[in-house]
Amino acid sequence: MSSPINPLGDRVVAVREQAADKTASGLYLPDNAKEKPVIAKVVAVGKEAKSVKVGDKILYKEYSTTELKIDGTEYLVVKEEDVLGTVA
Repeated sequence: MSSPINPLGDRVVAVREQAADKTASGLYLPDNAKEKPVIAKVVAVGKEAKSVKVGDKILYKEYSTTELKIDGTEYLVVKEEDVLGTVA
């Protein structure tokens, strides 16, 4: 997936993973009960980003993102310093 956003500096553009539809015991969750995941897949990085690359799954600070919706896809713009780590 390519990004319509070209990040500047150390910014990272990512797409949030889908929230779980059901619990571990098999109960389906309504939309208002789902938690927003804090894991996203990186789709673009700025030239100054050193620790992450396109395709990485990242763990980020929940309230430090800028959210944009373009053509039905919700993108997150995160400063590299707000990326807490990568997920294997």
